[in-house]
Amino acid sequence: MINALDFPRGDKLLAAALPAARNIARLKKRLKPRGVPAIYVNDNYGQWRSDFKQVVAECGAAGSLGAPLVKLLHPEDDDFFVLKPERSGFRDTPLRMLLGKLGAKKLILTGVALDVCVFATATDADMHGFELRVPSDCVASETQGRRTASLKLLRDALQADTRPSRSITLR
Repeated sequence: MINALDFPRGDKLLAAALPAARNIARLKKRLKPRGVPAIYVNDNYGQWRSDFKQVVAECGAAGSLGAPLVKLLHPEDDDFFVLKPERSGFRDTPLRMLLGKLGAKKLILTGVALDVCVFATATDADMHGFELRVPSDCVASETQGRRTASLKLLRDALQADTRPSRSITLR
């Protein structure tokens, strides 16, 4: 969700991402005090000498189309982050190791774009044996059709739970 949206149709994605960001912020506020860590998995945008704080600053800067998303979801000091060079949060990143250290068995995936980065990450998470939640109100794609198709495929192919975030309970 920390994204400058500086690509063609970035404005379309922003329109869909803002409601998702509000829902993600509410979900994080509800779950984090109960011990659920937040991990930001973000593109490095081909900037091999960047760090996460730099990415957040650039995406949140005045004039950045993605600044409203950064404002809603600004990382906290105790959040985790992983910079990724490709679509999946698992490919060529330390995410799997971090999740192992945290003892994670279930993942709640949120973000943009559902049909690209979130989907690729979900596919890899499934291959690593994680139980998946992809709350339908916490993801966005450039078009509603792509969002709907991706949610259906996640349910059908990966058995991901795609109910809205309000249905998430900790057991």
